[in-house]
Amino acid sequence: MNKKWQIYQSDYEKIKELQEKYNINKLLATILSNRGIIEEKQIKKFLDPKRTDFYNPFLMPDMGSAVNRILKAIENNEKIIIYGDYDVDGITSVTVLKSFFQDRGIHVDEYIPNRLNEGYGLNKTAIEKISKQKYMLMITVDCGISAIEEIDYANQLGIETIVTDHHEPGNELPKALAVVDAKRKDNKYPCRNLAGVGVVFKLIQALSIKLNLDEKEYLKYLDIVCVGTISDIVPLEDENRVIVKLGLKLVSQTRNLGLREILKLSGYQQIDSTTISFGVAPRINACGRMGHQEDALKLFTTKDINEVIKLAEKLNEYNKERQDIEKNIYNEAIEIIDKDDLDKKNTIVVMGKNWHHGVIGIVSSKITELYFKPSILLCEEDDHGKGSGRSIPGFDLYKALTECKDTINKFGGHSMAVGINVKKEQFNEFRNKLEEIAKEQHIEEIVPILNIDAQVELDEINKDMVNSLKELEPYGEGNKMPIFAFKNLRIDSIRALSEGKHLKLTLKDKKNIVNAIGFNLGYLSSEYKIGDKIDVVGNLEINSFNGVDNLQINIKDIMKSI
Repeated sequence: MNKKWQIYQSDYEKIKELQEKYNINKLLATILSNRGIIEEKQIKKFLDPKRTDFYNPFLMPDMGSAVNRILKAIENNEKIIIYGDYDVDGITSVTVLKSFFQDRGIHVDEYIPNRLNEGYGLNKTAIEKISKQKYMLMITVDCGISAIEEIDYANQLGIETIVTDHHEPGNELPKALAVVDAKRKDNKYPCRNLAGVGVVFKLIQALSIKLNLDEKEYLKYLDIVCVGTISDIVPLEDENRVIVKLGLKLVSQTRNLGLREILKLSGYQQIDSTTISFGVAPRINACGRMGHQEDALKLFTTKDINEVIKLAEKLNEYNKERQDIEKNIYNEAIEIIDKDDLDKKNTIVVMGKNWHHGVIGIVSSKITELYFKPSILLCEEDDHGKGSGRSIPGFDLYKALTECKDTINKFGGHSMAVGINVKKEQFNEFRNKLEEIAKEQHIEEIVPILNIDAQVELDEINKDMVNSLKELEPYGEGNKMPIFAFKNLRIDSIRALSEGKHLKLTLKDKKNIVNAIGFNLGYLSSEYKIGDKIDVVGNLEINSFNGVDNLQINIKDIMKSI
């Protein structure tokens, strides 16, 4: 698939100024300049954040009311329950708040809905159960902002609610005692993009201030807060970056038995954002996806090492089961796409039997990534199709569904991801309507864009320079790993690896030679030959093999030089 290469128009005077003023190399200065990190305060906070960089938690909407009500509940020995979510952000949110209370000698309980039976967020059946058990205060974490009816119902049953959330509110806020969400329209808090666990962190920070506790009493949870923040794919900018940069230091020496064990099982040698994203998060998420959310919470909260070892093994098994189910659904979906020539359409909408609700969204993401088209996967159940959809940049899937809502039973989500329920009898009508909307918007003209930090020459880079890029970590949403363009390189050697899956090259300019690897690009080995002049885009990395370190380009795209 053709990709559009978009190279930043760098400010070379500013780059030179940053190099001289902060004694940094050109590559690092270029990336900081491109990302608008040019003021001294910004640079210090980005490269070396401190605990003093956290904002005042009482700037968050309703934080004062939330703290006062919690302290009143503690003083009056009221029954408190935390209502969370089943994903990593929700599980870590419950863990942090519950642990903070327990460390103060305060007993609290928790309720996490089952993804398969109850779905996301508050529900009236759960609230009834909570009411019957005489809880007087309910604190929501990573949910609640859209639970208008459910919180009204809680009020009727005599349960007071504090909402802590990070999702976008609707036109109306729930009638809770306090609604702590930096995305509120009246928000004055400087960082709007905290994860749910980030909002919980601000709550325990505020409680610690009010209780005159030492700051270590809330900072010690940064390892768990960091895991939830990375896993929820919020922008790793501003306060989120402070949380993650400081939190990763704690993760590497964590005292949390569950986190330590799951890190060990993940097999990653280095502790960074990649380890969390691909080693820890999938195992925790697998619990919720497979309907065993309570095991993930127990893993983080138990102090019994034998139970920890058993739970970590369980999480591993859930993850393997999730991977097997995902692979089967993916293969079945591809088969339907090939059979019905859906890859030739602007949108891909498929329905299958016995597809697992908890996994269908991941498969939709993979289908969208493979074909670069919006996709919706539905699981056929009785007379309905229930499922998830994912989109591509430039096509608002939520808005498109709004335009064909007369063919949909119900839906929710945002521009890039949706949950949807369609009546079986309206499936074809819905699929055709969505295709028509995409066609009207000329979706076929949208091409994936590669945002390139800079074009560089081989003689401009060295191992020290590439190692200096580690200062930009942690990478993630809002702080992508930098990619560079290299032009007019001659192929010195080329071959496919791993039964044709990957591509291995050596590339030369007039006097330099560099190794390059292209994961999942093995099919290109038949399109290029030794001597061809090519342009490549990729990450710069150090490849260590047999004790020898070599520069390497991790290729993201290739084209023949003009």
